[in-house]
Amino acid sequence: MVQLEALRSHQNHPTMAEVTEELKRITDIGFPIAAMSLVGYLRNMVLIVCMGRLGSLELAGGALAIGFTNISGYSVLSGLAMGMESVCSQAFGSRNLSMAALTLQRTIIMLLLISIPIGLIWFNLEPLMLSINQNPDISKVASLYCRFAIPDLIANSLLHPLRIYLRCKGTTWPLLWSALVSTLFHPPITVLLSFTLRLGVRGIAISTFVTNFNTLFFLVCYLLYTGTTHHVTEEESIRTPLSAAPLLPSSTALIRKEWGVLIRLAIPSCIAVCLEWWWYEFMTILTGYLSEPRVALATSAIVIQTTSLMYTLPTALSASASTRVGNELGAGRPSKAWLAAVVAIGLALSTSFLGLIGTVLGREAWGRVFTKDNEVLELTMTVLPIIGLCELANCPQTTSCGILRGSARPGIGATINFYSFYMVGAPLAIFLAFGCGLGFVGMCYGLLAAQIACVISILAVVFRTDWDRETMKAKELVGKTDHFAHADQTLLNKCEEGNVFHKDLGFEK
Repeated sequence: MVQLEALRSHQNHPTMAEVTEELKRITDIGFPIAAMSLVGYLRNMVLIVCMGRLGSLELAGGALAIGFTNISGYSVLSGLAMGMESVCSQAFGSRNLSMAALTLQRTIIMLLLISIPIGLIWFNLEPLMLSINQNPDISKVASLYCRFAIPDLIANSLLHPLRIYLRCKGTTWPLLWSALVSTLFHPPITVLLSFTLRLGVRGIAISTFVTNFNTLFFLVCYLLYTGTTHHVTEEESIRTPLSAAPLLPSSTALIRKEWGVLIRLAIPSCIAVCLEWWWYEFMTILTGYLSEPRVALATSAIVIQTTSLMYTLPTALSASASTRVGNELGAGRPSKAWLAAVVAIGLALSTSFLGLIGTVLGREAWGRVFTKDNEVLELTMTVLPIIGLCELANCPQTTSCGILRGSARPGIGATINFYSFYMVGAPLAIFLAFGCGLGFVGMCYGLLAAQIACVISILAVVFRTDWDRETMKAKELVGKTDHFAHADQTLLNKCEEGNVFHKDLGFEK
């Protein structure tokens, strides 16, 4: 009891050195992720520009296809993959390498299986669009894009789990370099396929999955290099745990248990991601019913591009917080997990002001990047400060979602997202936009209300967390006495022996 009270006292009064060290760890993980997200944003801009060069029909059909693939495919794969964050981050913290490897393998299998029905939907997009009275010409172009983008499902089914696996280990710089190098090849590949070879929209779709497979290739090369380099340390070794863990354990009961744990974490993670992604698409559809849909839809497109750009920082902080909290819980250090959560939220609150300042001071210049239409520009300058206020809540809210994933509680985040966006934000947005006649401005106020409700609820959950209890839960989930990764118990026992690591693992004393 005395030790527990001492721990809690220390937890409430961390030293400046501890805060600085934790801040360094979070930024070391998060900076490459933020840069990688920015690279991905620029790559998407290349796609939009090339579609616009092909013609207005191709731009409209491509935009419809991108929105549909985001809703029906990429958001689902990304959300399901996040289910492995809880297990992998805690497993690396507890040094249970076999569990982390098995979780990676099973997540890849799960995503590949779910890609099959998604691919079938993409292949039959045209009759689906026609059944809901979409324009036939636009539907044909969108269907063409989706059919040639189906291989991208395979690339994402491999990329998402590998990225999360490396991130949970704290190895994020290879993610940036692989994305950066592949993106450098992306514009010439897109131009070659779309314009030189005259493939049009098909070429743009092909260039997308070619770039993702290039990213995957560079990552695999890195894994092979770290596995064959003899001087790597235990912290740097990545490939060896993958080869050390067999795909399936021997017991059928264990298989059910392990898959059950992964699925119970993956489904709420997927729901949390999809609920937020889908809200923006839902609002875009409603924007088409406003009194001046042309201006509102054009402004909506600019707002979505703006929020996508600003989302790079919250995404990086969320991933960093998930990794750090999971690592410390898995290592049995509740005070360190608490400190990681507090520092991450403090950093999120600080950086959120960057979005507000940028949208207030640079709203006119940013709007002119996208349009010269005075009506669209005027509406854009009106709503961008509201979007900046949304960022004040969005950044700590997204970071807190990462904390919940790191502590294996993604279901709480999914529940909060549902009530905030669909029980508070959506009704208020509809009422203000249509009932009060505020139009698109009213929808932005609805988004602001949803973000405020979300951040208040999720921060209350985080700061009321019993970190000692979460540490015990992590021990049950990833502790080496657990039966989750029993494929090679001898291997795990050797990993537990202090600082001595067996040469078969590629580690040295």
